[in-house]
Amino acid sequence: MFVNFENLDGAARVWIYQSNREFSENEVKNISLKLKDFVENWQRHGDDLKASFCIKYNHFIVLAVDETFQNVSGCSIDASVNFIKNIETEFSVDLTNKLNISFKDAANINVVPMADFQKYAKLEKINSNTIVFNNMIQTKSEFESTWEVPANKSWHKRFLIS
Repeated sequence: MFVNFENLDGAARVWIYQSNREFSENEVKNISLKLKDFVENWQRHGDDLKASFCIKYNHFIVLAVDETFQNVSGCSIDASVNFIKNIETEFSVDLTNKLNISFKDAANINVVPMADFQKYAKLEKINSNTIVFNNMIQTKSEFESTWEVPANKSWHKRFLIS
């Protein structure tokens, strides 16, 4: 059952998939249609899930489920991962590589391998004030408050020069 992302409870569980490249506006429209169809039919053992999605900065797909309505199961999570893998194939993007790190450089979103992020931190091209995306967050409240933060307020701080 699809609901507007804004209407989900703050405790709703989220999964963030970052693209290795920016989606075009046309891709965002097509992916949004596919996401809405998926979410409208997303179930746990035959029962509807109260769920939503958003696409941020044409780079991040955020799936969310209100577990106060219905808990997700391993099968429903597997279904979402398979759906995301289909998006990867259809749009020739990488959404599941957890070793990519994203950060802002002025108004640009950069997605780089972890090794490059570490190198940029050593060269101080990335510093404590660089805005990073903490894709490890797990709830909508965390998404709204600690997803997009300065590097020194995230797990990314371990790579910074002190």
